[in-house]
Amino acid sequence: MERPCIRISVRNLVEFILRSGDLDNRRSKMADKEAMLMGGKIHRKIQKKMESAYQAEVSLRHETIYEELSIQVEGRADGISRAQDVVLVDEIKGVYRDLARLESPVEVHEAQAKCYAYFYAYDHQQKAMQVQLTYCNMETEDIKRFCKTYTFEELELWYQKLVDEYYRWVRFQFQWRKRRDQSMEGVEFPFEYRRGQKEIVAGVYHVIQKKKQLFLQAPTGVGKTMSTVYPSVRAVGAGLAEKIFYLTAKTITRTVAQEAFLLLQEKGVEFKVATITAKEKLCLCDEMECNPQECPYARGHFDRINEAVYELWTTKNHYTRDILQEHARKWQVCPFEMCLDLSVWTDGVICDYNYVFDPNVYLKRFFAEGTKGDYIFLIDEAHNLVDRGRQMYSAALYKEEVLKIRKSLKPYGGKVIRELNRLNQFLLELKRECESYEVLESIGNLPVLLMKVMGELESFLEEPPQPEVGKEALEFYFTVRDFLNICDLLDENYKIYVQNLEDGGFQLRLFCVNPAKNLENCLEKGSCAVFFSATLLPLRYYRRVFSTHEDDYAICAASPFSQERRCLLVGADVSSKYTRRGYGEYRRIAEYIARAVNTHPGNYMVFFPSHRLLRDVYEIYEQEFSMPHVHSLCQSSVMSEQERESFLSEFQSGRGTLVGFCVMGGIFSEGIDLLGDRLIGALIVGTGIPQVGTENEILKAFYDERGENGFDYAYRYPGMNKVLQAAGRVIRTQKDRGIILLLDERFCQRENLSLFPEEWSNYQVSKITSVEKQLKKFWAGEASE
Repeated sequence: MERPCIRISVRNLVEFILRSGDLDNRRSKMADKEAMLMGGKIHRKIQKKMESAYQAEVSLRHETIYEELSIQVEGRADGISRAQDVVLVDEIKGVYRDLARLESPVEVHEAQAKCYAYFYAYDHQQKAMQVQLTYCNMETEDIKRFCKTYTFEELELWYQKLVDEYYRWVRFQFQWRKRRDQSMEGVEFPFEYRRGQKEIVAGVYHVIQKKKQLFLQAPTGVGKTMSTVYPSVRAVGAGLAEKIFYLTAKTITRTVAQEAFLLLQEKGVEFKVATITAKEKLCLCDEMECNPQECPYARGHFDRINEAVYELWTTKNHYTRDILQEHARKWQVCPFEMCLDLSVWTDGVICDYNYVFDPNVYLKRFFAEGTKGDYIFLIDEAHNLVDRGRQMYSAALYKEEVLKIRKSLKPYGGKVIRELNRLNQFLLELKRECESYEVLESIGNLPVLLMKVMGELESFLEEPPQPEVGKEALEFYFTVRDFLNICDLLDENYKIYVQNLEDGGFQLRLFCVNPAKNLENCLEKGSCAVFFSATLLPLRYYRRVFSTHEDDYAICAASPFSQERRCLLVGADVSSKYTRRGYGEYRRIAEYIARAVNTHPGNYMVFFPSHRLLRDVYEIYEQEFSMPHVHSLCQSSVMSEQERESFLSEFQSGRGTLVGFCVMGGIFSEGIDLLGDRLIGALIVGTGIPQVGTENEILKAFYDERGENGFDYAYRYPGMNKVLQAAGRVIRTQKDRGIILLLDERFCQRENLSLFPEEWSNYQVSKITSVEKQLKKFWAGEASE
């Protein structure tokens, strides 16, 4: 049997094994893309000045053979000089810091050079090597060098200790994967297949084999989570992929995914899964200040983190929030950073969309530029990725923020104020020419202005005069950095506009109208992706905004539930149109609600397109139609997690009749499971069409210009998605029985009827005078079963 070879770069090896010191977010994010580009220029400049015996960018590698596997470490030395008797290896580092304060080389920098020195000495039988660290200030171009000579024996002993420590990790990983793969032999799907479920499982496995993308439209109750997780886990066990990323938009769907993996573990599958929880939820401190002065877990974090991760990784297979926090306390490390490090070694990762797609948040451990892995992306509730994608790839600059930071830094003067003045003047000129909002052709020389602001902020942040001022400057620095990151993405999928805001503010916004290309660039870091949701209709729309490929697969799964267990009515004599809004229409909606809930005791939810319409109808319902045996609840515009749980806890079975007034597209319209009698009806007021606004109108115009129906893309499709999500709260299992009322005459229009899923083909038209009779007939059928 051929011995497997593990490959790793010199830089990744030394930065992993030799990391030490404090966790400090005040400085760690400074090494961004621009600094790397400038560092590359400095490298080339120094290399060109060297003597003829100096060879730049020398590729080197070395393989160490162990019993079970071998480890190949590779990289490129910045320079090798043979001008002297002893060969010199040069490692060049571009920095912003004052070189006068640099008394010795940074350990991981020197370690990189020592690796290259050992590789060269081994290949060329050198008895000794010179190791040189060349530091160059990227602003002043001042240079400082450190040079030391090592014997071959010293380098060999040092390197063997380094690679042996890494072998400890990869040996356990190798042994674990063999154990994991063996555990899957003979493991079957953990449930009896529902209608359409076997086709989904086979379809997912097929696209993993083909390394393609799949769009899966599957009604509520099909069992989408297990139908995607099971074949993906089996594919990893078969060597078709190395890791699963289960991506979600909401905490509740993360929990469902965890339960699916846990169920497979209970069936005997050995599979390690890490759930990445938001930093603020994992933080062990009262204030989330990630620096050694404020946080004891940040102080010396890197001295302890490797042992903390190794112990957790080798002793447990799943990692809940409580487990992570308890382990972080034991080792005195940051639980969030520990979780990120742990995810490198697990078989699966459950996380929010932004850890893969957001250009400012994505996991650089997996998705840094130039990297790629055999990753499976399972994208749950994928309809949410449309708006999230547009948000993640858009950016805004506010004139008021520029004025605020200028005011804070003005007492300290310097070049930073001059650059902020130039930036403010640029925005002021745009504001003077803007009445409401205006779409621009380009942003001119704004990126140059912003890069100069960043440069001066970096100098200022080296020694901020006060902690609060430094914190404010750092926040604005990140704002500018994030804006520049989006500037790099500008193409035909963007619209640039300026706008005078209602609060008197002024913004310049880079609006990503179609996120497909940016999303695709991220997904190409893996090997395949499955987009799945109960509401991916029409599929053509979602394929256009998620993918640039023409050969994606698609599955529209049939509902496993009998149509007879659901009554779907369309109220044709009521409307939520703005032109119809007023007391008369509101009263009619309230009466519809009252008539519907009085036909059968149980729990109902009524969904409205806005909080305002909800309140107006709720007041009339309470004043004119409330009854002693019917209890009502009303969702507020801002609810804490505890208030949400309290709201849902009211939906218990067998407690009379409860009506919950909620907002469509809100926290109660998707991702919640009220099974059985906990919810027997959903009444949906309006077609869910978003309000007319600047970005929706820009969206509409964008697609109109491309020969599409812009109204569909900007308004109709997103609206119908909200309707379908709200309606999906009712029938969750094969035993459920319930009603769906669509209260708006516009549902009868051909354009909206064409968006109804196949299982809605038995809808009936209703009127306020007939709704009770129709519902009583439906509920009477329950008694006859």
